Amino acid sequence: MRADALKNRQRILEAAEETFASLGLSVPIDVVAERAGVGVGTLYRHFPTKEALFEAIVMTRLEVLAQEARVRADASDPADAFFSFMRRFATEAAAKHDLFDAMNAAGLDIKSRCAEMVDDLKRGMDNLVDRAKAVDAIRSDITTDEAMGLIIGACMGAQQAGLDDASCQRMVQIVCDGMRTTTPSVPIPS
Repeated sequence: MRADALKNRQRILEAAEETFASLGLSVPIDVVAERAGVGVGTLYRHFPTKEALFEAIVMTRLEVLAQEARVRADASDPADAFFSFMRRFATEAAAKHDLFDAMNAAGLDIKSRCAEMVDDLKRGMDNLVDRAKAVDAIRSDITTDEAMGLIIGACMGAQQAGLDDASCQRMVQIVCDGMRTTTPSVPIPS
């Protein structure tokens, strides 16, 4: 893509996230184009449907998270790298929940459409999990899928209960504390 096309695409994605967050997912696409400072035709050249725009937002966030996981893999403190990433992951999970719901309602299978990026994210998280286990910072029986599921579950539970972001983050902290080796644990039957 040309530089100006890349800038337009980025402006559209940023405007779309802000617009959907403030006005809801049913907002007309024209509003997104106006807020991005581009014509509707430009928006449609990049994203032929609203669902394609939703997908691009999710994909961009997954790419950012995967990159953050890779960067944190070299951190000098594996425990801090793991737990700070879990908090960041929670922030994204909570913020993008409505987009996932909208995509599912539109009949889009987000898991298969984003499978490669999710796999990339999971590889980065696997590394964080392995490094945290190696320094005995987290329980040895925690898997990446379980860590992701716990964080997503806490975020979804907070949203369903109508709790604010601060409450959601406290719930995530409780989940993280439960993954630590310093927290007494009861064996889970197989």
